Amino acid sequence: MTTITPAGAERAKHGSRDKLKTAIGSGVGTTIENYDFLAYGTAAALYFNDVFFHQDDPVVGALLGFLTFGIGFAVRPIGGLIGGYLGDKIGRKPVLVGALIVMGAATILIGALPTYAQIGVAAPLLLTLIRIIQGLAFGAEWGGAILMTYEHAPWRKRGKYTGIPQAGVPLGVLLANVVFLFSVNLDSELAWRMPFLMSSVLIIAGLIIRAKVSESPEFEETKTQGNVVKNPLKEVIKNDWRTILRVIGLRLAESGGFYIIVTYMISYLTSGDDPITDRAVALTGLCVAAALGVATTILFGALTDRVGRKPVYLVGTLLIIAFGFPMFLLANTGLPYLIVFIYIFGMAVIHDMLAGTQGPWFAELFSTNTRSSGASIGYQFSASLSGFIPLIATAVALALGWGGVALVYMGVGVIGLVATLLTRETWGRAQRAEVDAVIARQDEIARKG
Repeated sequence: MTTITPAGAERAKHGSRDKLKTAIGSGVGTTIENYDFLAYGTAAALYFNDVFFHQDDPVVGALLGFLTFGIGFAVRPIGGLIGGYLGDKIGRKPVLVGALIVMGAATILIGALPTYAQIGVAAPLLLTLIRIIQGLAFGAEWGGAILMTYEHAPWRKRGKYTGIPQAGVPLGVLLANVVFLFSVNLDSELAWRMPFLMSSVLIIAGLIIRAKVSESPEFEETKTQGNVVKNPLKEVIKNDWRTILRVIGLRLAESGGFYIIVTYMISYLTSGDDPITDRAVALTGLCVAAALGVATTILFGALTDRVGRKPVYLVGTLLIIAFGFPMFLLANTGLPYLIVFIYIFGMAVIHDMLAGTQGPWFAELFSTNTRSSGASIGYQFSASLSGFIPLIATAVALALGWGGVALVYMGVGVIGLVATLLTRETWGRAQRAEVDAVIARQDEIARKG
């Protein structure tokens, strides 16, 4: 629990004056970041074999596409280290704005890249370099967006408010895949270039909104009191390394499962000489689930404010374990409505149950002066592992078929379950009662005053 100062006691009930603006500003930025980053995953599954890797074997092409997809994740911990350090040293807001600019510029460059047919092997090399830049920017983004929202929000509604930027994940997926759903019918390079080039519009809007967001009041309070840590990375690794490992395990369940459904499943359903379904069906299912996810992520965040963080996460990890084989059995029917159901249940229910919980839970596991570093390190190191899940799934499928991929999906759920059981509850009855007492005292002071 955050140390309760007089100013903090007032925010406990009402939050800051900028709480909603901050949540929306963070959510818009997170949406753009996820649009940019996840557009690559869809393009890798659908186009990049022919455009950049020039492979006659579609499986080899898919492996190369997913390899570059994973490279972006591999460097995210470095971005998380840089962004987390700067967030604890100079503030959350500068990191948010800088990450958005770098991410947007990299994404636009992908849309403008020459292809393999035009410049040969230099094309995939340039693509990989830009993908690395994307990963660094995305690694710096999450901690600032979530913590800004968390630290502005009323204490009893922090799950609900942090659900808003977390909803940027499905909203980013939705926007990216809606664009692909329309561009897939274009008989030109615009089919894959358009989604990346359109990012420029979103970036301008995001920068305007984020520029108006005020700095975190808890960071400002920490700075005023002289409690900014000289080296927050060293401090959090020294004192909270066990918590960081738990966050990595918790996050792996959510992100590993997410990329099997969002990235690998499209390739599984639409690739080969006799695809299970066409691209339009797969993208439609993904878009429906993502649209629902904008609401369900916030609803699950709000649910954690009522019942605690741990119970919601526990149910989510158990559902991952239970859904592994049924997911592929339903997909193998080829029936469009069942394929849409897979995306809805796997994303809007299972994934968003976990994502909606992460914002408040991960923030509460660390103290204010090392919170950005601790949460970002755990979150992004896990991402560096889960980003290779589509590559691992494709390789496992070659040896074991779809059953092997189901086991990979269930495996990340087991890791998440163990991490959930080992992680302390931060918003149980005792914590809620403590905050209620603070608010009651504040109300009493207001009445007497």
